[in-house]
Amino acid sequence: MEFGNAGRDILEGPGAVNFDLSFFKDFPISKLSEGADVQFRAETFNAFNHPQFGMPNNRVDLAQDGTITSLSNNMRIVQFGLKFLF
Repeated sequence: MEFGNAGRDILEGPGAVNFDLSFFKDFPISKLSEGADVQFRAETFNAFNHPQFGMPNNRVDLAQDGTITSLSNNMRIVQFGLKFLF
């Protein structure tokens, strides 16, 4: 195998776009004690389900050079939570 004269960082990968959203709502509970709250949470990671593609194949001596065959992130994740604050 021979090494060529290509410089560093000549291959570029796709950019990254990621939107995380969270919503919180506090509900006061005055019957239990003063200052007690229940908080409802809804959180989404990668809210718009935009794929983050992995880096392209950097082997320029193969027929698959520059092809992207993987994802570098998880798809949309939604989680809900209930929190008691006192």
